[in-house]
Amino acid sequence: MAKFRKDTISETPELATTSLPDIIFMLIFFFMVTTSMRKSTVLVLQRMPDATEVKKLENKSLVSYINIGAPRPEQQSLLGTATRIQLNDKFAAVDEIQEFIASEREKRSENDQKLMTTALKIDEEVRMGLVTDVKQTLRRCGALRISYTARKADKIF
Repeated sequence: MAKFRKDTISETPELATTSLPDIIFMLIFFFMVTTSMRKSTVLVLQRMPDATEVKKLENKSLVSYINIGAPRPEQQSLLGTATRIQLNDKFAAVDEIQEFIASEREKRSENDQKLMTTALKIDEEVRMGLVTDVKQTLRRCGALRISYTARKADKIF
């Protein structure tokens, strides 16, 4: 009887990497399309006041923003030029701030609720009476960590 033998030693073939760049670009494109950068659209005019002592917020995921200012020019024909309060993507009254803070607290864990900060982004032309009303409402609902958003002044006065 004859024996059949193979004289060549078989090696495992190399991994084909020609389609790897296509797969990487497809994943990058997918994440670029599905990722959202901004939580809400700012509907009010905001010219931040200048400040000499500015400190960056440490953990921005624990910050809830309240925007106060006049409506943007494209909305002024419908809403007028009176100062408005914006919570998320809608205009609100001072009375609705307590509901907003309660809903923001519910979104966070129990440990993070103690560290939650409310950032007030206020236009420099806004009257202080409205700001005082907002601060009093925040005090009543227990949101005592308040931050004011400002831009760093170039020169000291």
